[in-house]
Amino acid sequence: MRHLLSAADLDRAEAVEVLDTASRMAATQAREIKKLPTLRGRTVVNLFFEDSTRTRISFEAAAKRLSADVINFSAKGSSVSKGESLKDTALTLQAMGADAVVVRHQASGAPHRLAHSGWVDGAVVNAGDGTHQHPTQALLDAFTLRRHLVGDAANPDGVGRDLAGLHVAIVGDVLHSRVARSNVNLLHTLGARVTLVAPPTLLPVGSGSWTAATSYHLDEVIADQQPDAIMMLRVQRERMGGDGTGAGRTGFFPSPLEYTRAYGLDARRLALLPEHAIVLHPGPMNRGLEISADAADSPRAVIVEQVANGVAVRMAVLYLLLAKEKETTA
Repeated sequence: MRHLLSAADLDRAEAVEVLDTASRMAATQAREIKKLPTLRGRTVVNLFFEDSTRTRISFEAAAKRLSADVINFSAKGSSVSKGESLKDTALTLQAMGADAVVVRHQASGAPHRLAHSGWVDGAVVNAGDGTHQHPTQALLDAFTLRRHLVGDAANPDGVGRDLAGLHVAIVGDVLHSRVARSNVNLLHTLGARVTLVAPPTLLPVGSGSWTAATSYHLDEVIADQQPDAIMMLRVQRERMGGDGTGAGRTGFFPSPLEYTRAYGLDARRLALLPEHAIVLHPGPMNRGLEISADAADSPRAVIVEQVANGVAVRMAVLYLLLAKEKETTA
């Protein structure tokens, strides 16, 4: 693996390798001393052109626990706000000796441009680009699914296994969601069946050709298909324009209340899921819109665990990009 730009770039063997490596990384985090010397002397730059808290902190924690030097670069208050281009920013980072650049950008395709432009020599990790991809989020979701639904007493993390036979319903604002696109790619690669559930206005044009079924009716999917996991997507008000609620001028849905009634996960719908089913959410949550407090705080919700698993998965990605090849050739 040279870069990680899209979940679609991973085949089954590569995806399972990342998940298995993440399992080993997670085991080290149960120790009293969590830090590993693996990336000592390496520099990881978090290059964030778009606001983020949990993703940036997760990557920072992952790099530091592998003993890498970390540089956090935020577009706000930097030369970017004065008009500096992506190219010039990249050349500056290259001059500083960046071994890996973790980039989040509001423009779809920016990480791919950075990786293939020749501006930087280091590995590029896509931490979210526009409405395109967020591969490490899909990987941490798959890691969480495998741990809860595939693992057993002899192999709690399901090491070596994929997600064949599982059914995952992804519900909500698919149109604006890079998380949904990445999960459709990765879950299909790992053998899971995916159903996208959303109002017609929040399904992208062409989604019928994706490796996923589609439905406009959440209650029918829960009752008839009994999914093993349900992933609630955040309603991305900031991408909808208008008044920021999805109502009025935006036209995506008539009102927040109607959206909640048709597509929100509440205690009633939670009770209709199979007993083993789990609830995921990429965060941050709009409580009372796409998910109720009852569902978010339920023992079946693994939302906080997803955050913890994200550190292990991102440690695995950085290790595989920066350390594994060096160890193999040593």
